[in-house]
Amino acid sequence: MNQTRQPIRSGMGRSTPDQIFVRGHDLVQDVIGKLNLGDMAYLEMTGRLPDEHQSRVFNAILVTLVEHGMTPMAIATRLVYLGAPESLQSAVAAGLCGMGTTFAGTAEGAARMLQAGWADNSSEDADALARNIVADFRKRGLSIPGIGHNLHKPHDPRTARLFEVATEEGYAGRYVALMTAIGQHAQVAYGKPLPVNATGAIGALCCELGFSWKAARGVAVIGRAVGLVGHLVEEQANPIAREIWLRTEEEASRQDETAVDTGR
Repeated sequence: MNQTRQPIRSGMGRSTPDQIFVRGHDLVQDVIGKLNLGDMAYLEMTGRLPDEHQSRVFNAILVTLVEHGMTPMAIATRLVYLGAPESLQSAVAAGLCGMGTTFAGTAEGAARMLQAGWADNSSEDADALARNIVADFRKRGLSIPGIGHNLHKPHDPRTARLFEVATEEGYAGRYVALMTAIGQHAQVAYGKPLPVNATGAIGALCCELGFSWKAARGVAVIGRAVGLVGHLVEEQANPIAREIWLRTEEEASRQDETAVDTGR
């Protein structure tokens, strides 16, 4: 049976014996020594070079999630490196696998929520739309992506700065307005501090820059990968993973002395 097969095409990059092209740009002549890493990432993801306003907003997004201390992702990365020091990339990959709905991965959910909200209610104002979104999440018993933080409350300082940069560069539009309103209505509805966190801000700014919600987690991954490599460089110079492992093993396997004494 004959089947018509789709041609395999990609506009990402190609090479000749003496040239390398990235998204149509000569890597040697147009990119190396001229683009910073953030602008290169923007080119890769969009196929075009950012202007100065897009560059500042996008680079602000990328640096926000690079580092946040000894998170589960950083610990996992260090422990995997302890077991497989010959495979630094595996250790970084292990940490990145922890970017989910609890830690650093909710930029995707926030962007999806915002894009769906405006797509379904283009004529509604942000405040009314936010109230309905919060009510819907409460009704379904779901956490609102990009809202709340265990440490940063009542405000996440990263969010304020990201939105400030976006405003300065002309990229604080309807998605920023909706994310801000969702945070305000969430705090009223739940009766406790629920700030827009960094991933909520990043989700909103990804929308403002025109990214699909499906790419938002990838943007967060770019920044966090840099941070995990940094943790491994520190681990090489000042190892702590072995101590984490040994102390965890010791304390987790320690018998309950009270239970032993009473014969239980």
